[in-house]
Amino acid sequence: MLPIHVIAEKLGLTADDLIPYGHDKAKIAARALARPRIRDTPAKLILVSAITPTPAGEGKTTTSIGLADALAKLGHCAAVVLREPSLGPCMGVKGGGTGGGKARLEPSDDINLHFTGDFHAITAAHNLLTAAIDNHLHFHSGVELEPRKILWRRVLDMNDRSLRDITIGLGGEQNGMPRETGFDITAASELMAMLCLAEHGEDLRARIDRTLVGFDLQGQPVFAKEIGVTGAMLALLRDALLPNLVQTGDGTPAIVHGGPFANIAHGCNSVIATRTGLALADWVVTEAGFGFDLGAEKFFDIKCRAAGLDVEAVVLVATVRALKMHGGAPLDQAGTPNPKAVAAGLPNLDKHIDNIGLFGKVPVVAINRFPSDTDEEITIIRDACARRGVAVAACTHFTDGGAGATELAQKVVAAAHGPHVPFRPLYRFEDSVPDKIAAVASKMYGASDVAYTKAAERDLKLIDKLGYAELPVCIAKTQNSLSDDPKLRGRPRDFQVTVRNLQINAGAGFLVVLTGEILRMPGLPKVPAAQRIDLQNGRIVGLS
Repeated sequence: MLPIHVIAEKLGLTADDLIPYGHDKAKIAARALARPRIRDTPAKLILVSAITPTPAGEGKTTTSIGLADALAKLGHCAAVVLREPSLGPCMGVKGGGTGGGKARLEPSDDINLHFTGDFHAITAAHNLLTAAIDNHLHFHSGVELEPRKILWRRVLDMNDRSLRDITIGLGGEQNGMPRETGFDITAASELMAMLCLAEHGEDLRARIDRTLVGFDLQGQPVFAKEIGVTGAMLALLRDALLPNLVQTGDGTPAIVHGGPFANIAHGCNSVIATRTGLALADWVVTEAGFGFDLGAEKFFDIKCRAAGLDVEAVVLVATVRALKMHGGAPLDQAGTPNPKAVAAGLPNLDKHIDNIGLFGKVPVVAINRFPSDTDEEITIIRDACARRGVAVAACTHFTDGGAGATELAQKVVAAAHGPHVPFRPLYRFEDSVPDKIAAVASKMYGASDVAYTKAAERDLKLIDKLGYAELPVCIAKTQNSLSDDPKLRGRPRDFQVTVRNLQINAGAGFLVVLTGEILRMPGLPKVPAAQRIDLQNGRIVGLS
């Protein structure tokens, strides 16, 4: 790794613009964030998304890093702007979130674990508000909250299914008021979403203040401002508001900040980090979590609309193994050549190309190539893209770094220099909430109908009553299928999406729509990744 001040110099930053965390990572200081762009031409923002992934993911982060490295090798001033990993996946199913092979962020172990403490700060600030709410209940002071109508739960940055629904305040009068509550994972915290969508510290203050935390004994809404700890929360978040600077294995600058999941939150890095990248580099590569139907839909309909952003090109990552899965092949045979299964899985790729077109964009398909992929299987994907008139590149950045993504970078540059078509949102804010949900479910997922539970119908009435109907929708859905049923592979048709509940995230500025069996606190798998991780002679091993 290069010293972090050398990486900073590639973006026109000096040592005075950094708050160093050792020699290999740093916060970008507020003074640098406030400076206007000094380059002659506007920066180009490139979005990386993917088809419906296998449980292990399809390599969006790896591809984003490889693409940024390839752009740098072509002589461009490039940066990759990504989310921070959560400890949940690191210790659970997917492993780390820093890419892989020769296309990964460094220092990888630090970024995957505690990094600069942003996740811990968000966890602490979120739980401070929860503790203050329970303190009001205990002392009957200030706001007379209705214990059964408190909406603000606790969070933890770890998969722990036993904490999803709990009872607190047991053990007598001195231990608080007994009530039912639970934990969500920190990546699903509304505070995480607020930080990632905030323009600056004062915007974050306003978002926290207007957050709906529950209702009083008269049924009137209670907001975080009334709890009285917004200032203390901001104090805990002072450094967490600043984006982090690290590097790729090839020495390309990487800005890493925020980490909401795309299946249960809006799935994008912070607006502050994206704008920082656009102010400092000419080419900025970013990603949206899981498949295009999840993270990228929210990227456009929530983040871009809130922050006034748009992209010059969209990269859609596809893999032979994912197409085999969608074509009916068992996951444990992903490495076995099976051209028929690849061809049978193409409808999933087609649907995601269609989805990108709904926003007015044409993708460049990046085939993230694995060593077991055959030329015949790659040719099937290339031919399918040619029939759609879509550019395609096979990439080997995992094994070859930026040099393995040169073809992709050249095609992205060509696409970005074409006529710019502003993105088209899927719905209008003034549409009714059911109409917004129907627009996403029918257009993005291919659903024929949307059903609502009795609880969801009550939530819709409350949203209308409180005046939140014009907020965008953030649909929480399984990442394993275009539908809300994780078992439906390929391109499902004629299915119904079931809305279980809706949650008002007034501070973040959207409505969370819970579908199917989606959970905001994941559990560990039978054999979690944590069982492979160890500390040996001072080195972390097994964290992939």
